[in-house]
Amino acid sequence: MSDLTIVLRSLAVRRFSTGVVIALVAISAGLLLAILSLRSAGERAFERGTGNAHLLVSRDGSPLVSVLNGLFYANPPKAPIEEKKLNELRGSFPWAMFVPTAIGDSYRDFPVVATTPEFFTKFEPVLGEPWKFADGRAFEKNFEVVIGSAVARDTRMPIGSKIVFTHGSHSSREGDGDAGHAHVHEEYQFEVVGILEPTGAPHDRALFCSLESSWILHAHDRFEREGTHKTVTPADLVEEDRLVTGALLRLPSREPGSAPPALVSQYDRLRRDGSITVALPANEVQRLFGIVASLDVLFIAMAAATLVSSAVAILLSMMNSMGERRRQVAILRVLGASRARIFWLVLTESTLVGLVGAVAGVVVCVLVLFAATQWMLSAHGIVIAPQLDPRAAVIVAMGTTVLAAIAGIVPSVLAYRTSVARNLRPLG
Repeated sequence: MSDLTIVLRSLAVRRFSTGVVIALVAISAGLLLAILSLRSAGERAFERGTGNAHLLVSRDGSPLVSVLNGLFYANPPKAPIEEKKLNELRGSFPWAMFVPTAIGDSYRDFPVVATTPEFFTKFEPVLGEPWKFADGRAFEKNFEVVIGSAVARDTRMPIGSKIVFTHGSHSSREGDGDAGHAHVHEEYQFEVVGILEPTGAPHDRALFCSLESSWILHAHDRFEREGTHKTVTPADLVEEDRLVTGALLRLPSREPGSAPPALVSQYDRLRRDGSITVALPANEVQRLFGIVASLDVLFIAMAAATLVSSAVAILLSMMNSMGERRRQVAILRVLGASRARIFWLVLTESTLVGLVGAVAGVVVCVLVLFAATQWMLSAHGIVIAPQLDPRAAVIVAMGTTVLAAIAGIVPSVLAYRTSVARNLRPLG
């Protein structure tokens, strides 16, 4: 009988405890691999979501908050930019792209972005990947709306559907979600005229309409506060109605993926204007991941500690079975097995448990990555494309196997020192 057969039969006798320990090792190794894979994938996904905008101007409290609100729709910006200031910014430089946006309304908790037609012609949701329509077209007049792919998937709205927007949202996208903030603009219906192809960016979870449509909605609220009930037209708009929450800017450049020479000087010039907040979206994403880098280390440390605990579980499992194992060892010794062979049989058993657990950990890692990818896509419209690094997989597998082998040293020594005469006494 070969040594491998003896080891496999020994594991089969304790199949339940062996299966539990292998599962623990697999989960520990799988989580560690998944964390390592998701670290770089998450940063790539957020960099992808910044699109082709060189600069983002708003009146949020910080550049990072500006990017999270203006491009990832974390929350609606609180402080608006007046039309006079917007025109001043527009005329301050020959921008290749100057796209204003107004964020604050919602539809079923999906954010509504009011903007201009240039949003679909000049802004790219992902650098080098312009908008594509799965059906319909871009909005051309007031009270037409284009919906992102995630909105279309979740609401199943076809072209021609009629919808109304909510000021704020039921989950308090603006204010406290009371009747004064999260109320429905029932007076004005929007018609769905376009459905966008998936972009893998947060824009998949948004709806897009004209700025003037948004201004009319809020001008209607102004008239109601004044006690006047009427159907508002563009002619009724005044300067205080023509507000935006941000503007996406791009400088002229010869190569789409390169930063133009004037970017730094324009960024510094705008930053000196204390009335606005200016952000470099790509830089802010890097800053965000710099902030959370310490959390990555913490998660990796926790996963590594779990991996060590799985090695301890191997040790405890083998120690708990030593009573039965001593009699088996004594019988093997009588049949001619040397002490050294006994030592290596037990060590091989623990090492094999670690190796099988490490291989199963790759499967666990794939399942975790798939679940995380689907959740980020459905919840935030962000495509994470994690890649299992073969080197990391080999290192984790080797580390797991070595830890299992180390855990098997104490049981192996105890088996080596087992007394044949004492453990072959009759059980009665």
